[in-house]
Amino acid sequence: MATGIFGGTFDPVHIGHLRTAVELREFLRLDRMLLIPCGDPPHRETPMTPANQRLAMVELAIRGEPGLVVDNREIARPGFSYSMDTLEQLRAELGNDEPLCFCMGMDSLIHFATWHRWREFLQVCHLVVVARPGWAMPTQGEVAEWASGHRVFDAAELLTKPAGYIFVDEMTLLPVAATALRDKLKKNESIRYLTPDAVIDYIHSHRLYVQS
Repeated sequence: MATGIFGGTFDPVHIGHLRTAVELREFLRLDRMLLIPCGDPPHRETPMTPANQRLAMVELAIRGEPGLVVDNREIARPGFSYSMDTLEQLRAELGNDEPLCFCMGMDSLIHFATWHRWREFLQVCHLVVVARPGWAMPTQGEVAEWASGHRVFDAAELLTKPAGYIFVDEMTLLPVAATALRDKLKKNESIRYLTPDAVIDYIHSHRLYVQS
């Protein structure tokens, strides 16, 4: 078994999130990809939508998609949603042998030194860094120094040990942003094909993202 983690506020979840999660799971040959909605993010503003509704939208979005699994632990856990707390919980559940891959964007890695207990990540997981074409790993600073010696260039190596590697996956990401979807909904514009129809129905039935 091998497990991936794909987190975010998902406010709302959209095809950019979903397509990236599917492609990563297939490319990395993971048995499952956990989509973990963030409860109280420490690095950004509080999400507009309550956690239980963001969770419900993700559940609707991935219904019937094999290998994608919703995990509610960050919403259920009080306080800030620190990724390291989530990783330690998962490692305790999975044991010491299963590969665990934490997926993040290159923009997050650049600011990784601001994350809670960031130097401990590779003790419990691999880092899979999703980079747009042309983006590169930091070459200077404490993150670059910390990452030195841990990078691998073959994704198959991630399956040979439970933690400790950094792999950069260059992907052409879909140009979709949750902010743009919220703006369209405020303007009563269509978001058809930008998120699954079940999510759109949920948004409208609960009157989410409308002007007050």
